Amino acid sequence: MKRVLFVCTGNTCRSPMAEAILRSKEIPEVEVKSAGVFAAKGSAASENAGKVLRENELSLDHKSTQLSQTEIEWATLILTMTASHKEAVLSYFPQAVDKTFTLSEFAGNAARDIADPYGGSVEIYRAAFAEIKDAIEKVADKWKV
Repeated sequence: MKRVLFVCTGNTCRSPMAEAILRSKEIPEVEVKSAGVFAAKGSAASENAGKVLRENELSLDHKSTQLSQTEIEWATLILTMTASHKEAVLSYFPQAVDKTFTLSEFAGNAARDIADPYGGSVEIYRAAFAEIKDAIEKVADKWKV
C-alpha cells in the first residue's frame, strides 16, 4: 500500500489540487492525503482551487490539515510543492528524509518549484493545476500495473 501525502504551505491550494488529481486516478493500493506546513486547521480549499477542480470534473471535500507527526507516520511517500516545503518537513521531521521529495523531483523533472497561486487569478490556478497534473501523471504512470 502506498500512502501519499502532498504538502504545501496552507493546504488550501496546491496540495488539495494534487490530492484530488491523484485520487481521481483510482490507482489500486494508493491512498492520498494533503497537509500544510503552516495550515490553519479546518479551512476550505481556496475558491479558485475549487473552481479549477470543478472545471476538470474533480471533486474534493476538503478541510485543511496542519502537518503533524500523525501525517508523517501515516505516509509512505511525502511529496512537497517546493524545495522550501521539503526543507521545512525535514527540519521538523528529520526521520522522514528517505520518503520526502518535491513533486517535480519525484516525477523526474528538473528541480522546479510549483508556484503558489494563492490570491492569484483563476488563470494562475489553472497554470498551477496543469503543472501539478503533469507531474502526477508521470508518477502515476510508474505505479500502474
